[in-house]
Amino acid sequence: MRAFRLPIIAAAVALALSGCMQTTYPVAGPGDLDTMAYGPLYNQPAAAGASGGGAIGALRNSFASTRAPSYAPAPVAYAAAPAPVAYDGGYQLDAGDKLRVVVYGQEGLTNTYAIDAAGSITMPLIGQVPARGRTPAGLAAEIGARLRRGYIREPSVAVEIEAYRPFFILGEVQAPGQYPYVPNMTVESAIAIAGGFSPRARRDVVTLTHSNAGGPSRTSVPLGTPLGPGDTVQVGERWF
Repeated sequence: MRAFRLPIIAAAVALALSGCMQTTYPVAGPGDLDTMAYGPLYNQPAAAGASGGGAIGALRNSFASTRAPSYAPAPVAYAAAPAPVAYDGGYQLDAGDKLRVVVYGQEGLTNTYAIDAAGSITMPLIGQVPARGRTPAGLAAEIGARLRRGYIREPSVAVEIEAYRPFFILGEVQAPGQYPYVPNMTVESAIAIAGGFSPRARRDVVTLTHSNAGGPSRTSVPLGTPLGPGDTVQVGERWF
């Protein structure tokens, strides 16, 4: 009887093992993990059984429902270009000023001209043109009028100040002398350019000499007084 039961038990065990081996379960391969972490690749066909259930499917669905945040590029701010220096239209020219004269369409006449000690500039064709006491616009009109007299039918002329005449600083400063003028200067900035006060300088007021159409004038002024081209600053000596 025992010999008869052993073959039956062996057959039952074999049938049970064969049934277990035929059952398959989803396994996450390397490609599945990459897809869940980074999203599906473009033009990649879906794997067989990719939409199946189970823990792998739930994990895949949770990654798919989470979208990566989108970041908009921050706007780039560009610094505005510096504005050109605006020259004073009422500025009166004098010896030492350097001018840029532009005659449109006439390269031989367009050039840089310096006002000489006599107060004039010398140009081709028209020779000497008085500039002292004129404004840049007034000088441009005079040049145009002279060119119109037998040289150019309708000349178009512009005059700009390329460099102002220098200023002078004397007296109790470290380095007295002549210096190039810079727009918007004051007496105090002129003293700084000359190296500052000497140990014996009077530091509250200075003497400023300014020349205009009525002639030179001398006044005692504080350090914040505006300085003009061609002005002379005299720094006095203190008494104690």
